Amino acid sequence: MDVLETGTGALRGAYLPATPDLVLWGRLPCGADEPVLVVDPGDEVTFDALSHEGILEDQGRDPDRFFAPYDVPVLAEARSLAASDHARTFGVDGPHVVSRPVAVRGARPGDLLAMTVVETRPRVPYGIISARHGRGALPGEHPLDGAPFFSAFALVDAAETHGELPLVPGGEPVVRFPLAPFLGVMGVAVAGDRRPHSVPPGRHGGNIDIALLTAGTTLHLPVQVDGALAYVGDPHFAQGNGEVALTAMEASLRVTLRLDVVAREEAVRRFGEVVTPLAETTDHLVPTGLDEDLDLAVAQCVRHAVALLGARYGMDPQLAYAYLSAATDFEISQVVDVVKGVHACIRKADFALVEPRS
Repeated sequence: MDVLETGTGALRGAYLPATPDLVLWGRLPCGADEPVLVVDPGDEVTFDALSHEGILEDQGRDPDRFFAPYDVPVLAEARSLAASDHARTFGVDGPHVVSRPVAVRGARPGDLLAMTVVETRPRVPYGIISARHGRGALPGEHPLDGAPFFSAFALVDAAETHGELPLVPGGEPVVRFPLAPFLGVMGVAVAGDRRPHSVPPGRHGGNIDIALLTAGTTLHLPVQVDGALAYVGDPHFAQGNGEVALTAMEASLRVTLRLDVVAREEAVRRFGEVVTPLAETTDHLVPTGLDEDLDLAVAQCVRHAVALLGARYGMDPQLAYAYLSAATDFEISQVVDVVKGVHACIRKADFALVEPRS
């Protein structure tokens, strides 16, 4: 695998590297932030997304030393950010490296920003999966023996299709699982001058960690400030729904997105009122629910799904509720980001005889 350093390799559309001056660390953009790029609706932007694993303070904030036992290449951006005086308070701000914002001309509050993942390319041939600080789905049990964190090193196989893990620390990598690269953080700026913490997701998107947002999918987000001020971060090579250990296979990516604006009137006609992020794949509509209480996140997701079916297909809410119970999977996106996430996978093929509103 070619290591994709800043500016190397093929680049599509506008380009935004992850150099220290072009990223935030642990916080998300807000309305007071100036965009570092301005593009037109329909334009493509290629982002270099940098993983936070190997550069955090509890890992020594020295990626060369952290990755030395594995004899793998370290991105120059990781070295630069770790060595910088970038404004971040460990234990207060989040861990994620997030791009500074990109403005989309004509986007206004009430519109939707549609972020379509055009292409994902791994930048390095490895990733890290961590449990730390007593968090995750089993905060009183992992990491073991009271350790502050545990990091599992995962290789990418020669075919670049699977990740590999050993059965025991230091063993040969014999456990193989498929790679499906995606961005854990995709969002729009919140109004005001206060940058949100990078961990909890919300109406703005942010750290939603929906693993099906791979190449070919679109995330719709309610615009909150003029220009939308889109951003990305938290790149993954793979994740199971739930992301139970706190992180999944965290690894740096190069991702090309197409940024489109859906005007409010059209958005309401097509999707109803979008109150939380709404994803769409080739085969599925994917409404979401977000809350610190998982039960409330599920309830919000169900309401979102009922409203979506009514807006898109004119389906009676009682019949929509019945259909969802009979035919739709409600899946846990993640349970480790303070605000828990649930997403529904509504098969578009089930409505092949109905003309959707567009």
